Parts: sequence; C-alpha cells; structure tokens
Amino acid sequence: MDIEPVECAPTRAFRWACLRQRWQDLTFLHWAVAPEVVAPLLPAGTRPDTLDGVTYVGLIGLRMVGLGLGRGPGVPYFGSFWETNVRLYSVDGTGRRAVVFRSLDASRLVLVLVAQLTLRLPYKWSAMRLERDGDRYTYRCRRRWPGPAGAASRMTVRVGEPIADPTPLDHFLTARWGLYTRAYGRTLHLPNWHPQWPLHRAELLHLDDDLVTAAGLPPPSGPPVSVLYSPGVPVVFGTPVPLR
Repeated sequence: MDIEPVECAPTRAFRWACLRQRWQDLTFLHWAVAPEVVAPLLPAGTRPDTLDGVTYVGLIGLRMVGLGLGRGPGVPYFGSFWETNVRLYSVDGTGRRAVVFRSLDASRLVLVLVAQLTLRLPYKWSAMRLERDGDRYTYRCRRRWPGPAGAASRMTVRVGEPIADPTPLDHFLTARWGLYTRAYGRTLHLPNWHPQWPLHRAELLHLDDDLVTAAGLPPPSGPPVSVLYSPGVPVVFGTPVPLR
C-alpha cells in the first residue's frame, strides 16, 4: 500500500500523554527491501508499508533526552541516554502507518528492563556514545545484554544543508506517528506526536554494522539509498491501543 507525501504533522490524536521525551541528533540510514522479505517479521494484523513497490529497513542513531511520565519532569540520569534502533515500516487494516522495531539498543539498563516488561519492546543494553567533530557525527554501539553479545555498530556521517522541500521518500521514512508492538498475545498501536522533522541531507563516511543482521534481517546490499540527519524534535506518547 503506497502512501501520499505527508506535508505536516497531524493534530494530536490523544488528550493525555503517558510519556514525553526529546529525540536529538538523529541520523537515519535506510535500505530498500522487498516487502515479502520483512512481512514474516511484522506483528499480526499489520503488513509491510511500501512506496513504489518497496519497503525499507532503517538503522537510526540518536540521543533520548528528558524521558518522563505524563507532564512531569524528565527522570534524572535514567531519562537521557543513547539509542540505536533497527526498524521496519508497516500499516494495519485501518490504514494507520507506523514503525516496527526489530531492536532498540540503549545505554540505560533500567530503561531496557522496563520497556521489555511493559510493552515487550526489543530493547537491548549496550555501551554507546556519540562523537562530534564539526559537521561529522560518529555513533558507536556495542551490545552487552541480551545477545548476540558483542554485536556492534559504528557509523560516521557528515551533515549537510537543511532540506527545504522533502521528497516523498523523505516523508515516507520519517513521517511516522506511532509504533506497533506485540505484547501479551495482542498487537498494540502506540501513538505519538511530534512536529514535522527538521531534516538535513547527510553523507555516509563510514559504516561497520552488525545490528541489522542481528535483528534477523539480511545484510544490506550496497550503500543506503537514503541518509538523513535531524537535530531533533520533542515527542509525546499516548496510551497503547489494541488492533481490532
């Protein structure tokens, strides 16, 4: 099911936020993949979302800042951490498009345990850091627990100019206001809201990655078809809703 370009963020679809945070210093790498390759990996009730007949695998590095409950303040220390995730794109029978995470490596063990227990999200505990040298950003990640222990990723990008007119592919890969997860025998949709992404073109200078294959996906074939950077956006999450 192909989508039309999304020109702006939707209005907030929920009155009360259960979580708030800020996603900061994000780099998005994406590779095209056939829908039939990822279809078996998606939660029940969803199918691959496609643009021009293909879907995408994403490797994203970022910093999570100020994670907190509801309208309360961010949790000290534990509420800010590095994250690297591997994600897919799917759509349910009502047309809601969202992200499906295959793995989320994070540098806070407490957060990893809570996310695994509550929403069954595939969080992993990893040693991570971001190094910045002018317009160059290097994201490093080495998994600690659970396995495969030692799975690692290192990517370096050079950030370019802001994107004034995002392409349909830019929108497809970033204009997502929700995620799907499988928990307690049900597929859940967890909505979120944030402003439209401020995006920059970026150049991939180096990539050495085990996380995509560790997430059960085939090794990327060739360089990514899309490399984007964003300084970040504030985010709020609503309550999970079971798919009907």
